[in-house]
Amino acid sequence: MSTLLSLPSKIVDTVWHYRPLFSTEKIVLWAVVIFSAFYNVPFWQQVFTGYDLLDVKTWLTFANMFLVITCLNYLTFISIAFRTLVKPLLTLLFLIAAFVSYFTSYYGTYFDTSMLDNVLQTDTNEAQELLTPGLLIHLVIFFCLPTIMIWRVKITPSTWKKAMLRRSAYCLASTAILLLAICLSYQDVSSLMRNNKELRYLITPGNYIVSMAQALSSQHASANTVRSPVGEDASISSQVGDKPTLLVIVVGETVRAANWGLNGYERQTTPKLAKQPDVINFSDVSSCGTSTAVSLPCMFSLPGRADYAKSYAQQHESLLDVLAHAGLEVTWLDNQSGCKGVCDGVTTKTLSPEEYASLCPDGRCLDEALVQALTKQISDTSADQVVVLHQQGNHGPSYYQRYPADFERFVPACASADLAKCSREDITNSYDNAILYTDTVLDQVIETLKRQDGYATAMIYLSDHGESLGENGIYLHGIPYAIAPDKQTDVPMVWWLSSSFSQQQGLDMSCLRQVSDQAASHDNLFHSVLGLLGVVTDVYLQKKDISQTCRSLAN
Repeated sequence: MSTLLSLPSKIVDTVWHYRPLFSTEKIVLWAVVIFSAFYNVPFWQQVFTGYDLLDVKTWLTFANMFLVITCLNYLTFISIAFRTLVKPLLTLLFLIAAFVSYFTSYYGTYFDTSMLDNVLQTDTNEAQELLTPGLLIHLVIFFCLPTIMIWRVKITPSTWKKAMLRRSAYCLASTAILLLAICLSYQDVSSLMRNNKELRYLITPGNYIVSMAQALSSQHASANTVRSPVGEDASISSQVGDKPTLLVIVVGETVRAANWGLNGYERQTTPKLAKQPDVINFSDVSSCGTSTAVSLPCMFSLPGRADYAKSYAQQHESLLDVLAHAGLEVTWLDNQSGCKGVCDGVTTKTLSPEEYASLCPDGRCLDEALVQALTKQISDTSADQVVVLHQQGNHGPSYYQRYPADFERFVPACASADLAKCSREDITNSYDNAILYTDTVLDQVIETLKRQDGYATAMIYLSDHGESLGENGIYLHGIPYAIAPDKQTDVPMVWWLSSSFSQQQGLDMSCLRQVSDQAASHDNLFHSVLGLLGVVTDVYLQKKDISQTCRSLAN
């Protein structure tokens, strides 16, 4: 009896003290097999959607693709995994893979270069919001457990000759298996990857490693780059009236057109804007990208989405610089994680929680603080000026933190950053409450501009990208544009022009209301702002200026 009672403790003791003896090549092999099997579930789900799982050919295809991925990873990692480095290297790879697999599995995230740009530019507050209990549990299973196993393994000692022979044998075997697997499934695999290029961003950890290398190399290349001037010839044309011009551009964050009240959404999430008589809503607007890292530089750059490249935005001045060349005073007021290089050439002010203490609980400011900052900025000068307000908006996943408690009109609202804990209805409620708050902020901006009797005032609101709220199992944003759902690419845009502004610029407002039903995009912002402000420059394209035909009619 005593022997039986002591058996469990003996088993635990044996397991605890068990330390297997592996060669460097063998431990890397086991690691890549684990990566392929357990860290690529979203990839396998996407690949075999529509396949008959009872068909033998399906499983043969799966086996071949499994071997291809495993052998490619093995040949990559074994080339840099030496006896003294193998454990730290695998620990780092498992850490990366654990994070990536969590976001690809639970949010439908694709880890391409633009997503890595977002990761690299994420501030501390944003990062803290993502540290949910669900993520921590996932890290325990997918990082802590395999890491403990790695460090329990003893690496087989051997002479360098034996090590070289063994590594050569493993590499030759892997290469042979890789070539055989490719030959057996070449037609299926090549067709699949050619027609679904975005799938490569789901293969972990290769997706993160390749994208990280590309993102870091582009950052390094642009670090010391002097930006080429754009629109240095810009000047302001003569205007009717003697009031200086004040244009406020509000850059929204993560607001999708589908939930915008003025667009006919079943809920009136924009009641205050709906009551503003001079608001013009543009109902068919598409974004330049599906993430802030892409959309923000793109919407202020000259080329537009079709010709946009990150390198161009990094190496050339933006719309704000052109306005400055024309003699306007340009200021960027930021309540986000920076302007992604857009505001590098103009005055930039980041909201300070200390300065707006009542509106900045927990060190993060609500967007009403931008209205107070705008009021201060206006009072500091009487020159022609453009002020950009960069909102916190609907930045996820903590939508519930983007608005004060008294804006929780749609209930029950998801009160967690771990969206897996909430129903889609609750997530939508908190998201809509955040839009309701943005409606109030924009209304306050308009009322502030109405009080500026010494200015001809106007406001443009435009969201940077949309958001997925669980449709088809996808959350947040950042899906590659080619396959992105319209919920991530369709965004709201609103213009408000005071009577003095429209008269001074010669705008026919009834014409502009008719134009607002036509398709528009981020591509129009650059040239429409130049047109509205009467800025003359060779880089201005009349065909991309939304209000151009309405100015012609007025004149």
